[in-house]
Amino acid sequence: MLINCVAYQEGKKLSDVTIEEISDYLGRPGTFVWVALRDPAPEELLVMQEEFGLHELAIEDAQRGHQRPKVEEYGDSLFAVMQTIELNDGELVIGEVDVFVGANYVLSSRLNAAQGFLGVRARAEREPHLLALGSAFVLYALMDAVVDRYFPVVDMLETELEKIENRIFIRGSQRANIERLYELKAKVLVLRHAVAPLMEGVGRLHGGRVPAICMGSQEYFRDVHDHLHRIALTLDTIRDTISTAIQVNLSMVAIDDSEVNKRLAAWAAIFAIVTAFAGLWGMNFKFMPELEWQYGYPVALGIMVTVCGVLYWRFRRSGWL
Repeated sequence: MLINCVAYQEGKKLSDVTIEEISDYLGRPGTFVWVALRDPAPEELLVMQEEFGLHELAIEDAQRGHQRPKVEEYGDSLFAVMQTIELNDGELVIGEVDVFVGANYVLSSRLNAAQGFLGVRARAEREPHLLALGSAFVLYALMDAVVDRYFPVVDMLETELEKIENRIFIRGSQRANIERLYELKAKVLVLRHAVAPLMEGVGRLHGGRVPAICMGSQEYFRDVHDHLHRIALTLDTIRDTISTAIQVNLSMVAIDDSEVNKRLAAWAAIFAIVTAFAGLWGMNFKFMPELEWQYGYPVALGIMVTVCGVLYWRFRRSGWL
């Protein structure tokens, strides 16, 4: 569906325009048209392709959706794909924003994203001296909005990791900790897959060979790149911490198993003594002097109890019981 379609000239809003009027404004000097779509039908994208002369491969990617974040050049135009990451009851909802940019137009299309970009348009209109930079500034503003929405997700991941770390040494919580750590690691990878490719694409919009559209806006794209780089470093730190926490949890499980094995081994040794004595005196040979001794039974029991008591005391002293 069409959200809005506005024409701008020299950084100032001219008017809202209809789709049929777009071509009338594209030819005006210093003017560009900004069209915003939400979950567009393939037919709507084909109409936009005809109006702006969009490349068929870019249109094909936008129609399919679920694209890897990227920034591609098609002649004198750009096609950018960004993933939106939104929080919904602690779960990550992945959406997509496709942006077509030319010298005199910007077409943004968002898929499966609840949050819109009306705030971005309002911000741009409040800064006409920046909007006068043209369609490249709109691309920067959209990228900056998407990247800024990653920061609350990063904060959530760090908070969740801190909660799990506080429970690592609580006895009996290791299995639940490992499950939560693996769930957290999956969320980190989701955000990492959105950030890393986009950082690579934005890196081509400042410094070196820069597309002509972005020549006057390089410092703004560098700012976006710095934000992405900072997020990527934080995600790497979180991922390393998760790996360490998993190893610590596995070590705690091994320690608990070792304690159980010690106890089992200690009790097995004690009962082995009883079994050995009982087996020795249970042999019914004819010439065993203990068989005819009046005090043989109580003495045998006393020896077994004494030996078992000594073993129990030694194991307790060694921390095995």
